[in-house]
Amino acid sequence: MLIIGPHISVAKGFTRAAKDIIEMEGNTFQFFSRNPRGSNYKKYDAKDIDEFQRLRKEYNFGPIQAHAPYTMNLGSADTKVYTFAKEVIKEDIERMDKLGIEYICFHPGNHVGNGIDAAIDQIAEGLNEAITGDENIKILLETMPGKGTEVGYKFEHLKRIMDKTNYNEKLGVCMDLCHVFSAGYDIVNNFEKVLEEFDNIIGINNLKTIHLNDSMMPFGDKKDRHAPVGMGEIGLEAIINIMRHPYMKDKPFYTETPLDNEEHKREIRMIKNLVEN
Repeated sequence: MLIIGPHISVAKGFTRAAKDIIEMEGNTFQFFSRNPRGSNYKKYDAKDIDEFQRLRKEYNFGPIQAHAPYTMNLGSADTKVYTFAKEVIKEDIERMDKLGIEYICFHPGNHVGNGIDAAIDQIAEGLNEAITGDENIKILLETMPGKGTEVGYKFEHLKRIMDKTNYNEKLGVCMDLCHVFSAGYDIVNNFEKVLEEFDNIIGINNLKTIHLNDSMMPFGDKKDRHAPVGMGEIGLEAIINIMRHPYMKDKPFYTETPLDNEEHKREIRMIKNLVEN
């Protein structure tokens, strides 16, 4: 069964979000664990959560993914920024785990001139403070395009973070197709080779979820500009081939493009038709 859905807002509640996904003919979704460009989060309503849990079970939803806020930077040398990031990831792992959310992904961080080695050490340290080992939720490092001083545009970066984390069995990877394409991994012409490289470095069993994004920018450009599926430089044929790959077909796919509900529905229908037929 294809597991697919968009990144949507839960500002009007999880029940409303689940109903929107059902209307879009999806069976999963991604949402921000808190304000993506701030520090605030609101407490969830118990009745809303109960109804959401009922709906996701009734409609056989696949794994749901939370996305940590963009303001969180575990790679920063600034003590205030780093302390904030550690607090956020710890809080949000706990909050999302209590909701029964299967995955929370986050951008590893930016070293901001401090160097990749130092940033990798800090990211692992922050995760070691946040992860207890008793969680059910998986914490996913997202592949990055490599703009500025980002950490995570090479598979080796993610592997090093995982190796330095105490409970690394709680970690995994969310592969963003736009990001890996922008970082210089040729998923269009040689996706099999990219998967082999991922397996050799990180281990294919650690690939948990996919951000299903096309790229507005050309191959290897190290820019983070998402395009709707089939409307960018990766192209529809390559994306469908990736989704049909034997190892990929059971992964949850989350689109991250600013479409309205009807556009999401058309996109999901189109993708299902091409992948499943």
